[in-house]
Amino acid sequence: MRTLSRVKILVSSSLCLAIVTSGQGQPNTRGKTPYDYVNPLIGTTNGGHVFPGATLPFGMAKAGADTYGGENQGGFSSDSSPIYGYSHMHDSGTGGSASLGNFPIFAQSGCPNDDINACNYTKTYRMTPRVNESIVARPGYFDITLQSGVRTEMTVTNHTALYRFTFPETPITANTTLNPHFLVELTDLPNTRSSANITVYPENGRITGGGRFSPSFGSGTYQSYFCLDFDGAKVKDAGVWSNSRASNQAQSLKIQPGDVRDTPSTTPAGGWVQFEKPAAGNQILARVGMSFVSEAQACSNAEKEVATVDFDGTVKSAADAWKDKFSVITLKDGGVSDVLLKAFWSGVYRSMISPQDYTGENPFWNDGEPYYDSYYCIWDSFRSIHPLLTILDPHSQTLMIRSLLSIYKHEGWLPDCRMSLCKGFTQGGSNADIVLVDAYLKNITLGIDWALAYEALIKDAEVEPSDWNIEGRGGLASWKELGYIPTDNLDLDGVGLETRSISRTVEYAYNDFTIATLARALGHLDDAAKYLERSGNWENMFNPAQKSVINGTDTGFVGFLQPRFMNGTFGVQDPIYCSPLLNFTACYLNAEGGETYEGPVWLYTFFVPGDMASLVDTLGGTETFIKRLDWLHESGILYVGDEQAFLNLFLYHYVGRPGKSAERAHQYIPSLFNDTVSGIPGNDDSGAMGSFEALVMMGLYPNAGQDVYFITPPFFEEVSIKNQQTGNTATIRNVNFDPQFKDIYIQSATLNGEPYSRNWITHSFYLEGGVLELTLGPQESQWGTGPEDVPPSLGPSGNLTTRGDVDARW
Repeated sequence: MRTLSRVKILVSSSLCLAIVTSGQGQPNTRGKTPYDYVNPLIGTTNGGHVFPGATLPFGMAKAGADTYGGENQGGFSSDSSPIYGYSHMHDSGTGGSASLGNFPIFAQSGCPNDDINACNYTKTYRMTPRVNESIVARPGYFDITLQSGVRTEMTVTNHTALYRFTFPETPITANTTLNPHFLVELTDLPNTRSSANITVYPENGRITGGGRFSPSFGSGTYQSYFCLDFDGAKVKDAGVWSNSRASNQAQSLKIQPGDVRDTPSTTPAGGWVQFEKPAAGNQILARVGMSFVSEAQACSNAEKEVATVDFDGTVKSAADAWKDKFSVITLKDGGVSDVLLKAFWSGVYRSMISPQDYTGENPFWNDGEPYYDSYYCIWDSFRSIHPLLTILDPHSQTLMIRSLLSIYKHEGWLPDCRMSLCKGFTQGGSNADIVLVDAYLKNITLGIDWALAYEALIKDAEVEPSDWNIEGRGGLASWKELGYIPTDNLDLDGVGLETRSISRTVEYAYNDFTIATLARALGHLDDAAKYLERSGNWENMFNPAQKSVINGTDTGFVGFLQPRFMNGTFGVQDPIYCSPLLNFTACYLNAEGGETYEGPVWLYTFFVPGDMASLVDTLGGTETFIKRLDWLHESGILYVGDEQAFLNLFLYHYVGRPGKSAERAHQYIPSLFNDTVSGIPGNDDSGAMGSFEALVMMGLYPNAGQDVYFITPPFFEEVSIKNQQTGNTATIRNVNFDPQFKDIYIQSATLNGEPYSRNWITHSFYLEGGVLELTLGPQESQWGTGPEDVPPSLGPSGNLTTRGDVDARW
């Protein structure tokens, strides 16, 4: 999912250093641990929308600085926009509007002439430029100083944000007494508040409240609550504020739209507390508990998690939590540049920011199952986030699968996108199907009801919801009867955006492929045959006569997916439309969108993950397929900042050219994925870009929904992964490793000392452990090129069978 950010190409480099070993939290010869290489600021500008503040792995509380204007989808942006507050929950990398950022707090050294109404209250007046060189970001910690001289450090526990404010000895503003003034505003980042309440307790400075808000990429509303406490100074005065005026005569305020006695919902409002001069170090700590259930639970969360205010101890605990996550990976980096080490570890880090663990914070049901939120969106995350978590953190992935099934039980549908307890928008197929089947194939089983999972998948495939904008699939009658989604579809069963007919068709086809896989595994052979047959529906939108002509020049390639009407005739969508070459932003999720989603026909014509052998034949055979794939990567048409581009780096494996897949990996890393603040090519989508670069650099990239990993050389001399489930360690080792990456082609391979010629491997490697050793050289070799060496595919020329012979398929 992307916003209107432009394609960006950035190259970063640095000198290569000596071979070192890193991992397990031990310093390498450069004196750094994996934790030290993480830069949370990567992706905080130029469309990345990354949240760089303090968070635990998959934590609900996410404390960060919020900018006024600019790209504040994740709260903060590395630009010149001023800061208007610090809020306690965020999403990261969203492609939609800004998200969460509820109840921001803001500190001022004092009020001029000690007049509370001389302090600034509204966002536009209180916003203050930051001192850019003051910013420090580490996993679990963020530090920023504003030009007012007020320094704010922040860290978190699971549901609680903890801030340490340090005030200047002499306030910058003239005639200002050093009586620190704090306010909290009843708002959020996208300004969606519809109702709210707040109470201030003058005896101790506690402020509690709640409000109703809207999600950033979904429907409905959600209720959020907070509980704010202070430590470090004596309360001097307290009250509430509305618009730009404050009062100490009232300690509560309620906003209820439609009630003329109350403040209109669009009016800025909140509470404030003023303190005597801090006793020690001019510091005051603020603890903010958050909850989706109640104010009381917000206070309880804070009191349990931060019972004694120990800021430095909380920072250490957060850092330890991240170091534990990183400890499953051990690198022998082989002397590569710090650019690559920072990009890799930061990618791993961002892949564990979301989905977020809201267990115990779901006000609608509590069935004893985990509840995760911010699946943002599964259309993005099924390709790389969940496969990476399956490798690095199968326990968390198991909890997420159970959460998806809990949502299905109580909401009636698997989500394709979900945030803030609300249903998010579907972007194509029912892609939770892929996540579940991928998990089943890779031994994610503990506590999972696979009969229930199968029921959920069959419902996606067979039952059309009344509103398929937010769940399930639309156009199922045509899908079953015609074998494709018509561009002029007549849908009498549900409503939704009647766009994206091409991309929805290919996505439905792959969804059905994965359902067929699970059906076979569970013994439902009739279902397996039916859905395997439907998985070939992509062919029904292929027009063999369609050409691609650019500015009057024929590219020489014929045959593309095209719009098709209910009467069977084809329409036309220029194969380069919705690419960087033509109307890049024309295919978004809106009523005017094209027949592909966030990408051109050129891209979607390659999306047949379950039957690449048939696609190769359809596109003219091996040599023509390679030329088409080369053109995709070399013409400027491919925007790798959108997730559906990811798999295209590795499709060469299916035609016996794994070396060209390695070339493509180095084409995009580090030119587009690096250690700069704009070091990802698109919005991160809750870690999709980070997980993609981590997987590519680890050397085994997954075809999500199948037990297939494409083998390419890691970007390091050696990568080892310790499996949480089995305790076994899988190592991918490069022989003749070259940190300048002149030798990126596999000449031969061994698995546990035995010759290994296949250019792919299964998840059993991670479960059972072992050593995959790759001998490298400067040119492509014969390794992995034979028909028996390529990944599994259906017929007619694949190394499996045709759809009609299901028993032989698995």
